[in-house]
Amino acid sequence: MLFNRSLPALALALGLAAVPASAQDATQSTAPASASFTDAQRAGIEAIVKDYLIKHPEVLQEALAEAEKQQAETQRLAQSAALKEAREALINGPHDVVAGNPTGDVTLVEFFDYNCGYCRKALIDVQTLIKTDPKLRVVIKDFPVLGPESLEASQVAVAVRQQLKGDKLFEFHQKLLETKGRVNGARAIQVAKDLGADTVKLQKDMASPEVKAALSENRGLGDRLGLSGTPAFIIGDEVIPGAVGVDPIRKTIADVRQCGHASC
Repeated sequence: MLFNRSLPALALALGLAAVPASAQDATQSTAPASASFTDAQRAGIEAIVKDYLIKHPEVLQEALAEAEKQQAETQRLAQSAALKEAREALINGPHDVVAGNPTGDVTLVEFFDYNCGYCRKALIDVQTLIKTDPKLRVVIKDFPVLGPESLEASQVAVAVRQQLKGDKLFEFHQKLLETKGRVNGARAIQVAKDLGADTVKLQKDMASPEVKAALSENRGLGDRLGLSGTPAFIIGDEVIPGAVGVDPIRKTIADVRQCGHASC
């Protein structure tokens, strides 16, 4: 796609170099230079550009690399602004599961999907971090992006928060993520029942406006942050996509403690 966007500009630049200065001046005084080219001139310029790019493919490689760099920087700035604007909703959402130390000095936020294999892998990392870092606060946000079954499971997970509290709630989360095979609403209800939840009340609460609003808020936060998959972790002013392992997350937590930023 970059080639198609760049070709007219390259053609114009090379074409102007081939046109006498007097002709360029005349063109600039009356109409855009590209509008003054005849069909034959356009064909000639395109041939020159094509020949040049074939002989110098590194030009396209450099252009692609620069475009990717600029796009990444644009996304980083947008994400940074979104993190500041959504800070309170990210770390103190009224419908979230909080694990670890509720009054910890650093908050780790995780967006997850119950049918995400990488989220199941990342669960071990989160459990390890909680066990080894008594000052860490963890916020769990349902982000069902892998189909209707994931949505059903998250609806149960949000609704059960009206019955299960504290460690029981995080136990529900862990048991559901540790399920083998696909997780759906029925499986989530069974896990909740095993932990003492009233399933009649649970099924009623699943259809409540509060559950819908909670999942809609999480979806909105994920969209604003540009999250394209799960798991995604937020620590301080950084978004860490994917199951990256314990060490990178632990280092980021240490940096936030040291200087207030994800990288000191």
